[in-house]
Amino acid sequence: MKKMILIAAMLLSAPASANTLDVISSKLKPGCTFSTYMSITKEFNDTWGKAHGYNAQLMLPVHGTDTSLVIWVGTTASAEAFGKAWDVWRTALANPNSTEAKLQARFDACTTQISRASYDTY
Repeated sequence: MKKMILIAAMLLSAPASANTLDVISSKLKPGCTFSTYMSITKEFNDTWGKAHGYNAQLMLPVHGTDTSLVIWVGTTASAEAFGKAWDVWRTALANPNSTEAKLQARFDACTTQISRASYDTY
């Protein structure tokens, strides 16, 4: 009986420990190199991301239906953490002098967003 309770407790607590992935597919604009996009992403991670529990990595497809895409994979500890970070980001965009608005302007100048999706990982 104790084993059954332990197994049930482990299964029930698993979703609570899920990370959330924020996956954005983009194309680089003419005049913007992958190196430039990487430097913007690094600055994002070092400043805003670190302060809000969000970390991004960039991926380049080796195989796929569209190898011209650049894939952004942002990671947070949970959907709740992602939601809190997203609320801060979205709210701050209203102030053109905010760190968020300045970073967003650099991202927008460098890339065109094609799609965005979120995933919980287990």
